[in-house]
Amino acid sequence: MATLYEGYTLCGVGPVQNSSNIGILGVEQGGDIDHVLVTDTSRSITVYKVKGVTSYAINTFLKQGQIISCPAVFNTQSQEYVVVTDDRVVRVWKEDDVNLEKAFKATVSADVLKVLSATDSEPVVLFCCGAVRFLDSLLASPQQPMEDVLTEDEIIRWSTIVKAEHQLVILFSTEQRGEHCLYVQRFNPNTLVKHRFETEPGLSAPISFSATCRGSNIHLLYLYLNGSVYESVLPFRSSSTGAEGVQALSRSLCLSLPLGEEKLMSGAAVVLDEAHVAVVGFPHPSAGACKDYLCIWNTHFQTLQASKEMAGRIYSQLWCYSGKLYVPHGKMLSVIPFDCQKSSLAAAMGKQKQTSQSESKSCRFVTSWTSQSCTDVTQTTEIKSRMSTRNVSDLSIIPTSAVEDVQAEVGEFIRRTPQADLQLAAGRVALELVSRSQTDANFYPQCAFLLLLETRYLCYSVCPELLSLAMVKKDFHLCQIAFQIFSDIPEAVTCACLKTILSTPDLEMETVNLDMDSVIFMKELTQAHSRSDEEGGQLNGFCHPALESDVSDTPSNKLQRDPFALDMSCPVGLHKGALLNEVLQTAYSDRSLLPHLKDLTVPQVIVFLQYLRFLYLKYSHDAHKQIRALRTPSISQIIDWVCLLLDAHFTVLAVAPEAKRLVFDLHKFVRSQVKLYAELGKIEGSLQVLKSSKQSEDFGMYAIQVIELF
Repeated sequence: MATLYEGYTLCGVGPVQNSSNIGILGVEQGGDIDHVLVTDTSRSITVYKVKGVTSYAINTFLKQGQIISCPAVFNTQSQEYVVVTDDRVVRVWKEDDVNLEKAFKATVSADVLKVLSATDSEPVVLFCCGAVRFLDSLLASPQQPMEDVLTEDEIIRWSTIVKAEHQLVILFSTEQRGEHCLYVQRFNPNTLVKHRFETEPGLSAPISFSATCRGSNIHLLYLYLNGSVYESVLPFRSSSTGAEGVQALSRSLCLSLPLGEEKLMSGAAVVLDEAHVAVVGFPHPSAGACKDYLCIWNTHFQTLQASKEMAGRIYSQLWCYSGKLYVPHGKMLSVIPFDCQKSSLAAAMGKQKQTSQSESKSCRFVTSWTSQSCTDVTQTTEIKSRMSTRNVSDLSIIPTSAVEDVQAEVGEFIRRTPQADLQLAAGRVALELVSRSQTDANFYPQCAFLLLLETRYLCYSVCPELLSLAMVKKDFHLCQIAFQIFSDIPEAVTCACLKTILSTPDLEMETVNLDMDSVIFMKELTQAHSRSDEEGGQLNGFCHPALESDVSDTPSNKLQRDPFALDMSCPVGLHKGALLNEVLQTAYSDRSLLPHLKDLTVPQVIVFLQYLRFLYLKYSHDAHKQIRALRTPSISQIIDWVCLLLDAHFTVLAVAPEAKRLVFDLHKFVRSQVKLYAELGKIEGSLQVLKSSKQSEDFGMYAIQVIELF
């Protein structure tokens, strides 16, 4: 048997423009079983520590214009990360290297396809021409010529590395004019053997591969669009030298997946153990249409062992590391823990005593000779599940009862439902409540929604209409809580909420009940006096008088020298500012957010920029540090949003008369900051010398030391 446990969102991702794929190049194993390395197409490489249901991340970004060519990998021997950019630039860095431009890089002589890494082994670089090099030997001589293993029109479609008995084997498949082959590169001795995949009329190329090493053999599993899953067994050590020419690749059919009515375009499969395989992209045998599932199949008995419906579209990508499946779907990358027990016929048919709760659809058979017996088992399982978990059908009062009765029942339901069952039930209850609220204008159970949010078992993808409903109802309190809890809000929804907040009058907003901590932060921020005012100077180089060349140096012109001195007030009300702070802290992809920001009107953009300018002014004078608050936007988040707004509306702001003063003030501030950093750069060398200088230890009770700065 197999079990899929409750997963969680690792990160948000967006689809590649004009492509059917999501913006993830790859997920690779990190330095240990708790770390993974996620590479996306937006110039971002992130190391996640994944443990239990929590994670933290370390981000590394490339400069604008640079393109990541393949997934980054971790070199366990040197404890370094490796990635290839712009096809030929190999970059190597350590975890504490923030700026990749200062990390080691080398330009090689041919286009790199992928860097392959295995635990406790030196990474191997696979070139598009089919040549392979160990990383150290390549970096020692980056411009060494590469041999052409493949013909001119032969393209590599997939590659991986397998390790056993301290030996490495590289596998990669190719396509050439409709013919598909598998290359097996072995080391010690160095041999390359070419195999040809068997073909059938109407059978296209394999769409997914997964390779594992068991015993002294390599087991290669590959999936076709017709649902056929084949397995080929290759010896780990081979006496063949490749001189024999192209060899036939024998195979055996190990699984036939069900096909729905819709035409399949993609899918993925990955081997979990010798009897189980995880599959995405193929329909659940008993689920309705237009639903995407992650499924675990038993290849020995042709049975579906576990399944999980995934919100949003599932892409043809799937990775497995250390008992966790990594599945891109919708606009997120989810981590789904799983467990596979030893395969037996009794367990496959659901008649073995289970120690954990299985899903209601976890024992559906494809072959007809067992369908009736499995149906009985499934029905029994579903009945027991309903009796033990009290699912959403028990809340039968939702479609007809008054708001007060529904809210009271939902509160009681949450209190008496076990936490393990509440994880699934909370989303179903929310969906039922949202559904009635959309059809019944007089029904809106705000308290019930807040209780469900407080369980922390809801996310945007579980109930995507909840946030939109709250916007329609002008329920800004619920929106604030959702912004604090949901980590997977799409950029389009974020901008829609932002537009609603900006378009709501301040007087109406001030009557809304919000989180008191956020309102108090805004109140104290607007009233706070900066330390620079108290000390009679400026902090962080903020509009230093000496940096403004277009004004005189007399004391009477001090207010004129500060472009923000005349506008210290907050341009929005306290409640609106508290909500805008929540928007600033929302996760997003700048590439996905930018088009939706263009939907804002010019007055909305100006007000938002004025508020961001107000925040930056207060933050630059450290006013926020005098206030205790649980959630506040960071200064980097403020700057990022300013840049995004200017990028989205630059042309309009440049010609709009009402924006002239705001843009001029921003320009003066940026100019003063540039001049400040230029001055700091002049003394950087002297400061480094001062920091590295060794002080004399021959000090008595008192000493004077003279340090000359050049």
